[in-house]
Amino acid sequence: MAHDTHAHETLWKLIKDIRFGMLTHRTATGMLHAHPLTTQNRSMDEQAELYFFIPKSGELYERLLTDGEVNVSYADPGQDSYVSLSGQVRFVDDPVEKQALWSTGAQAWFPGGPTDPDVVLLAVRIRHAEFWDVKANKMVQLFQMAKAAVTGEPPRLGEHQKVTLP
Repeated sequence: MAHDTHAHETLWKLIKDIRFGMLTHRTATGMLHAHPLTTQNRSMDEQAELYFFIPKSGELYERLLTDGEVNVSYADPGQDSYVSLSGQVRFVDDPVEKQALWSTGAQAWFPGGPTDPDVVLLAVRIRHAEFWDVKANKMVQLFQMAKAAVTGEPPRLGEHQKVTLP
């Protein structure tokens, strides 16, 4: 993402105020399973990673050790913006990094604090991102939808972009 500053900034703008991301992973049987997780970032870092606290003693940690390919999706229907991010996970046990991202919300879920040996920081390195950001107001959207129904051409309601990362 470092090579595409506009996409980097747009992605962060779209997700920064959404409290929960839905992290989806594959189970041992291949079934997809999702967990709501609170994004801990205060900004999008240069490595294009998102951070979440999870317990080491939980099933999610065990499953991600086996298969670290994940998707994180965000939705803000009130703003008509939607983001889907795919990437690879890694675990961060560095006390300095955990403390830097610690929040009151994290404290509620992990009362032992960032030094609790069961708390690990899950980092998702974004490899591919796709977003939809509808700019048009509701009246314009209704008009575009009606026009599309008549003409058979899809409505143009906002920005849609795909970003592939190295």
